[in-house]
Amino acid sequence: MIFLCYPKCTTCQKAKKWLEDNGVSFVERDIKSDNPTTDELKQWQKRSGFPLKKFFNTSGLIYKDMNLKEKIPLMTEEEQFTLLASNGMLVKRPMLIGDDFVLVGFKEDEWKAHK
Repeated sequence: MIFLCYPKCTTCQKAKKWLEDNGVSFVERDIKSDNPTTDELKQWQKRSGFPLKKFFNTSGLIYKDMNLKEKIPLMTEEEQFTLLASNGMLVKRPMLIGDDFVLVGFKEDEWKAHK
């Protein structure tokens, strides 16, 4: 499994501790220094079944500074994927990516079902 996180994020730290405490094997990937590609995001979004909007870090400073709440509804999906791939800090985190699932954000109950 891939654990996509931002190491300074307290929610990501909590999720990582949960993974370790529950003996879940994972490869950690820093979302800021190794942000997801457009192709990865497309695959993950399809696998997750979530709307693309769920992949945006709506509470992040960059999201707010760029006024993306107003802009995203006017963008095509392709433009949204390109934007997400341009800066890992725009991507919702943490993310846990398995062979047949993608979890976005840390909700312990959801993660328990996939460990």
